[in-house]
Amino acid sequence: MKTRAIDTADLKGGGFAALPDGDGPHPGVVVIHEAYGLNDNIKDITRRFADSGYAALAVDLFADRNRAICMARYMTGMLIGSVDRAGISDLKATLSYLAAMPEVDPLRIGAIGFCMGGGFAVAWACTDDRLKAIAPFYAANPRPIDVVERMCPVVGSYPEKDFTAGAGRALDQALDKYAIDHDIKIYPGANHSFFNAQGRAYNKPAADDSWERVMGFFGKHLMTGT
Repeated sequence: MKTRAIDTADLKGGGFAALPDGDGPHPGVVVIHEAYGLNDNIKDITRRFADSGYAALAVDLFADRNRAICMARYMTGMLIGSVDRAGISDLKATLSYLAAMPEVDPLRIGAIGFCMGGGFAVAWACTDDRLKAIAPFYAANPRPIDVVERMCPVVGSYPEKDFTAGAGRALDQALDKYAIDHDIKIYPGANHSFFNAQGRAYNKPAADDSWERVMGFFGKHLMTGT
């Protein structure tokens, strides 16, 4: 596995990339952080993807910016439910950067996001057909929910003891309605941020199971390109 820091001069917002060994081309994954930013937990997740054969690029949506102002804009977009909210253009630029890497197959790129990042992944997938699969964790939905008619396949993970559990159930129903391939699971007893191995809410059984589901789903849609 190779890792590299992405200079903000090369990519607006900056980021952290982890690449598998070998020349590729490899499938790619954009990793979208929670409100905590591009921290060690997100970098560890990015490395896990590289260890599994994916070229992964974690975006830093707070780099070189006022964090409080960014959060206000991002939360406003989430509450309104717009799919064309602040931050989406940065994610599209990140995908373009990842797709241009010689080690990456630009036709096999997905995204994973957590909380705020999960909401970004869902909204973004409604506006960018370059995404072939997404994995939102404890994410809010865009409004109206019917905008997900334009989404790619989704593997979503939600904690039962969290307000986002309802969003997961609503997304499950909407994806059923539009016959979009999906795997949505609500984890009994799990709390918000259950996937964060460095956080107090970490739930190892739920985290392990959700990772296995993501790997299987991404393997189907990104690794093999079906």
